[in-house]
Amino acid sequence: MLRTSTALLLAAAAFVGCENTHSRLDEVATVAPKITAPGAAPVNTQADHTGDVEARLRRLEDNYAKYAEALDFLGKVYAQQKAQQAQQEAEEPDPTAVFAVAVNNDIQLGKVDGPASATVTIVKAFDFACPYCERAAATMDELVKEYDGKVRVVYKDMVVHPQVATPAHLAACAAAKQGKYLAFKNLIWEKGFKPYAAGRDATKLGEENLMVLAKEAGLDTAKLKTDMAGSECQGVIQADMQELAKFKVNSTPTFFVNGIHVGGALPKEEFKKIIDERLKVAEASGVTGAEYYEKEVLGKGVPQFRSKVQGAAEAGGH
Repeated sequence: MLRTSTALLLAAAAFVGCENTHSRLDEVATVAPKITAPGAAPVNTQADHTGDVEARLRRLEDNYAKYAEALDFLGKVYAQQKAQQAQQEAEEPDPTAVFAVAVNNDIQLGKVDGPASATVTIVKAFDFACPYCERAAATMDELVKEYDGKVRVVYKDMVVHPQVATPAHLAACAAAKQGKYLAFKNLIWEKGFKPYAAGRDATKLGEENLMVLAKEAGLDTAKLKTDMAGSECQGVIQADMQELAKFKVNSTPTFFVNGIHVGGALPKEEFKKIIDERLKVAEASGVTGAEYYEKEVLGKGVPQFRSKVQGAAEAGGH
């Protein structure tokens, strides 16, 4: 007895007649996938035109049965890749979102470069043991100078190498309490991080060397030590990391340019493109530079992480 699929094909053949010498079965056989199941010998996929329709159908069914294991394997791989892609997109920040990252505490402490009247605020989340953070340090300095009052950088502690970098972050906070955050931060990069990176000598970012650098910066080292050990600077670092955690920041450097997420240290020209775009948006808003971050970014921005998937879904729903 013919199988159901075979019977249907034979019935169809009776209607189309016999004058068509090129059978569609030839096409199916010719394009059969050249797949080898894991551990199996290669399968010959060349079309076999011998025999009647029923025999040819049976050969096709046998061939596809041989491919079943490989097709099942490929199906599982495809499903895994799709799941990984979906997971990745669920973890990627929405590129259109304006994230409302709080900066007031850092600004009040003095962890900022640039005037309060700046239209564009760049938040830099960094770690003193991170080479890419060090590379971006000069870029930030140059951007503040080149935009001449239109850009400011707010620094947030994101300690991802706590055993090495914690003393430097505490010391920078303590230096801020003496009004010398920027000078001391730059000195740490130049004479703390670079020697550490060159020889992987963690003592270069340790307290003893930090005190040497503090003297060079004209800081009160006794007060610096006291403030490093105090609860205030420890609280500043913890508060920064808690704020950044709201936006799922887990690597350094991470930037927010008027709330727009930027992952990694971009070349200066790429930062300038983003800054110029944000300046146009700000100018179109009619809000002054001094009020822009508070009103437009903090006031209207997204207060927590929003993924690329969520952003697309929200955009599609409007």
